Amino acid sequence: MQIAQVTELDNKRIRIFLEDGTDFVLYKGEGRKYGIREDAELSKEQYEEIYQEILVKRVRRRTLHLLEKTDRTEAQLRMKLRQGFYGEDLIDHAIEYVKGFHYLDDTRYARNYVRNQKDRKSRRKIRAELAERGIGKELAEQALDEEYGQETERELILKWVEKKHYSGEQADLKEKQKMYQFLMRKGFHSDDILHVLDYLT
Repeated sequence: MQIAQVTELDNKRIRIFLEDGTDFVLYKGEGRKYGIREDAELSKEQYEEIYQEILVKRVRRRTLHLLEKTDRTEAQLRMKLRQGFYGEDLIDHAIEYVKGFHYLDDTRYARNYVRNQKDRKSRRKIRAELAERGIGKELAEQALDEEYGQETERELILKWVEKKHYSGEQADLKEKQKMYQFLMRKGFHSDDILHVLDYLT
């Protein structure tokens, strides 16, 4: 396996490109140990040793570290690992590794996210935020249904209105507009907000 290119990532790490399109990152000391330089040959045995003894162990540690302080979705985790220049095969391995310990669980993540956000945001907004985090539509709906039960958006709006001690009969136009803007920021749909506010008037 011929080394096609070696580039310096920073003062500690180098990125190695092989002629077959494979690339990986090593610390400079590791590069010196294996005689990494452009146009040099890397034996299959050397590559296997680097892959198993360095890269696999490193991507596992990195993945565990990323999940240590905050729960992440699989999509978020993959994105983070790609930023570290890990190849897709190593990323796949790391994902399966942490799934084996149940450290990575999109179903749990979706449920927890809905549970923590439902008193602050609408279903619609939470649904959009879950999509941004890589949670599939079906899984998001399942988590929303489980946490919200059968409450409709309009029932949730009514709860917020009551919580804010809003009185439709006494509110003037300015207060109604203020309540409308507040509910819009929560992510509720305009038609549902107006329906509830008009109903209370």
